[in-house]
Amino acid sequence: MSSSVFAGLATGIGSWPGTDVREATGIVLGELPALPHVVELPARGLGADLIGRTGALMVDVELDVRTSGYRIAQRATRAGRHAEDLLSRDLDILEELWETGGFAAFLPVLKAQVAGPFTMAAEVELRNAHRVLTDRGAVRHVAESLAEGIREHVAELRRRLGVDVVVQLDEPSLPAVLRGSLPGVSRLDPVPAFPEPDALELLDSVLGSLGVPAMVHCCAAGAPIDLIRRSAADAVALDASLLRSSDLDAVGELLQAGKTLVLGVVPGTTPERTPTWREAAAPAVTLVDRLGFPRSTLASQVSVTPACGLASATPEWARTALTLVENVADAFGDAPDSL
Repeated sequence: MSSSVFAGLATGIGSWPGTDVREATGIVLGELPALPHVVELPARGLGADLIGRTGALMVDVELDVRTSGYRIAQRATRAGRHAEDLLSRDLDILEELWETGGFAAFLPVLKAQVAGPFTMAAEVELRNAHRVLTDRGAVRHVAESLAEGIREHVAELRRRLGVDVVVQLDEPSLPAVLRGSLPGVSRLDPVPAFPEPDALELLDSVLGSLGVPAMVHCCAAGAPIDLIRRSAADAVALDASLLRSSDLDAVGELLQAGKTLVLGVVPGTTPERTPTWREAAAPAVTLVDRLGFPRSTLASQVSVTPACGLASATPEWARTALTLVENVADAFGDAPDSL
């Protein structure tokens, strides 16, 4: 597989509304034939959210729950075991539906999502209640543990399903990490900004060790597009509605570098009015036109998703959102010049 595995298709970001993993998995497998994903259902509570679920994958790092959030523990915890049990049951159901539904015959690739190293370092505390981000040695340890856990997760999915796997690193905290805008334990003890060169080195250390194509997703305002473009990521996923005029040069350089741009073009929460697929496609079409790229770029280097995860949507809208992004991707592949 190459970076083109992410290009010219529709997929989801990962999260889904409700608590019925069997129903959610069946919908995602059926509605996203180009790139389905492992379903996340954060409405089930602690351990099913992005941080707890990623913690369940990490090797030799245990997480516990405190009133302030997740904290590194000295030994295995009930919260950690609960997160591992949820993930294991989810994969059991995925494997069952994969086999009984015959998906192996026509779904060649599956996407797995995990929190990236900076979001884990920002959102998890050390035992002294400071963020992991405040201790460079701890940041490095968390990144290494995460990379090893992702590799094991990919290997398990391959073994269970006999499928190629790609990885999405979710980094909603990355802009705040680089700005130094995360609050510390007190106003007298702020969390310093993480230098961009060091951030690039750390990100590449994780991406380079995975051995599979990887996409970095950041649906926060001020996503560091240029940094991610310079990394080993094969694709960059962004919320199209958050792109600013000042981001255009970075997006153009990303496309010029041959990487895939994954644009969130459909609302992640239920809108007042359902947009048409043409309305959903418009931000991507306008973007490539403004940058001076041929419309064929929409088929060769652009993919589409909902703006972010669908956990806060209604079940009805979540399904409609997948239909819309699939229709947009089809239009980009069939006749982009007519849009």
